[in-house]
Amino acid sequence: MSDLLEQINEPNDIKNIQPKEYDDLAKEIRRFLVRKISRTGGHLSSNLGVVELTMAIHLCCNLPDDKIVWDVGHQCYTHKLLTGRKEGFDHLRQFGGMSGFPKRAESDCDIIDTGHSSTSIGTALGLAKARDIKGEGQKVFAVIGDGALSGGMAYEALNNAARLKSNLIIILNDNQMSISKNVGGMAKYLGKIRTNTNYTGLKEDVEKILKKMPRIGKALTDRIRGAKDLIKRMLIPGMLFEDMGLTYIGPINGHDVEQMVSAFQSAAKLHKAVLVHVITQKGKGYPPAQKDPSAFHGVAPFHIRDGRERNKAEKAISYTDIFSQIIVEEAKENNQITAVSAAMPLGTGLNSFAAEFPERFFDVGIAEEHAVTFAAGMAAGGLHPVVAVYSTFLQRAYDQILHDVCLDSLPVTFAVDRAGLVGSDGETHQGIFDMVFLMQMPNMTVMAPKNTWELAAMLRFALQQNAPVAVRYPRGRAYEGLLNCKEPVVYGKSEWIYKEEKIALLAVGSMVETAVQVWELLKDRGYSVSVVNVRFVKPVDEEMLEEVVQKHSLVIPMEEGVKTGGFGEYVAAWCQNREAAVHPVALPDKFIEHGSVNLLKKKYFLDAESITDRILKEWVTIYV
Repeated sequence: MSDLLEQINEPNDIKNIQPKEYDDLAKEIRRFLVRKISRTGGHLSSNLGVVELTMAIHLCCNLPDDKIVWDVGHQCYTHKLLTGRKEGFDHLRQFGGMSGFPKRAESDCDIIDTGHSSTSIGTALGLAKARDIKGEGQKVFAVIGDGALSGGMAYEALNNAARLKSNLIIILNDNQMSISKNVGGMAKYLGKIRTNTNYTGLKEDVEKILKKMPRIGKALTDRIRGAKDLIKRMLIPGMLFEDMGLTYIGPINGHDVEQMVSAFQSAAKLHKAVLVHVITQKGKGYPPAQKDPSAFHGVAPFHIRDGRERNKAEKAISYTDIFSQIIVEEAKENNQITAVSAAMPLGTGLNSFAAEFPERFFDVGIAEEHAVTFAAGMAAGGLHPVVAVYSTFLQRAYDQILHDVCLDSLPVTFAVDRAGLVGSDGETHQGIFDMVFLMQMPNMTVMAPKNTWELAAMLRFALQQNAPVAVRYPRGRAYEGLLNCKEPVVYGKSEWIYKEEKIALLAVGSMVETAVQVWELLKDRGYSVSVVNVRFVKPVDEEMLEEVVQKHSLVIPMEEGVKTGGFGEYVAAWCQNREAAVHPVALPDKFIEHGSVNLLKKKYFLDAESITDRILKEWVTIYV
């Protein structure tokens, strides 16, 4: 490790670094991040872009007393490095290792656990109010990206921040991207500010002149404040933030530490909310990430020399691939199909649809709530929109699904990607709650495919319905087993994979593959076992349940979601007054930490060996 980083072992140690060494420290940090992330994987381009920005914030803070709220939080690696956690990078995002997001349990310098977008300003405003009510004086910073500024929560918080009578520093990290290229009116507005140097140059010229007039400079400054505001409005269209009641500073170079320190120090003197607009380059300092920042947003271990993924196996087909193919095929036959993405066309597989049908594709930015209500409007207007979204982000639109789609039973198809355990991003990204909240919604149909063929069949089925349908499927490799099991998808009907007696495994979606493995292990021990592919989580196939309880004494529902309120609990309640015993296999009612999916399944007894072991040791001797 190099000399400057060796000097940083505790919070605030960066203040011992001389200003002339800031550039060298930034270079060392980037080399450190590239080296470590190349081995562990993680979020690279976003972190490389905020090195100097993070340094400047830390130079203006006394941690942990002052508070820094990171929007989303995946760009907090330099923050972790500057708060004494460099040893943790050897096990970044690995089970039991350091999280890739802010984590209160790791450090007092992480004020709140984050992982979703557009929340930082609201949280920071709450912290500022708590500070004021308690009579304290610490600084509060909110760091929000221009992509996150497309989310409605950010504007709700800005609206309230404008009334603040004490200091709050909002740093707008403008790199022109979220994961994909930013879209919408705010992106255009910030683009105008970035490229308009007239106001900035004029302001600097006026300040130079005033400095030469020592006795009357301040008075003149006060007198021309109204004129200055008029000039702003003429030269920078809208001056949105100032018009809202915030003080706007910028745009400034987000890779000039001293310039940002000066801006933050000035902002900290004001008794109001101040927005400091900082321009950064995503992926800065590492050419492959600079060239393609989207590809290096979240990366697996890679070769530093050229950015190629280490140990890259031949790419297996994923459920996202299947979705991408089918939605295009169906849209060719039906011009009423539209597609909506919340800033993730590549991740959800809608990039192919966007290329094929640009007039029917809509990227609304990081605004899941709007995405759903917008889709509801299109459905009410006679179209059939498909909203493709990760399970964890679908949570953000709960009320819109319930109120705007389900209440009127509108034909919106939800393609719920990353359903179930997703691994290294941890608690905020595990897709383990969607089944529970979707099952509670009237008029909603919830489906989960067992394999590649069935996802295609379910998508086609969903697009024929005149009501809301959610199809949930996991991240990564798609199961290509049981391809001989191709019973047509019939509304509300399950599929028997193996029909025997005694023990019944009722498997939802991704758990069908596991159930087949359990079936093989139990058959080897001489047990009679049935396997049911549930297909429909809602409505539940009660005709199937009736047959199950008549022929089986032990019923084991299996789902990759939380147990409380899930499919297993529904089955247990339905079977309450019947002879069969029900023991659901599901995830506990808790947030699941980061780690590989296989390891997490083993820890929480969702793998085939653990389930088989529980059946043999805990249930068979009693019920079979």
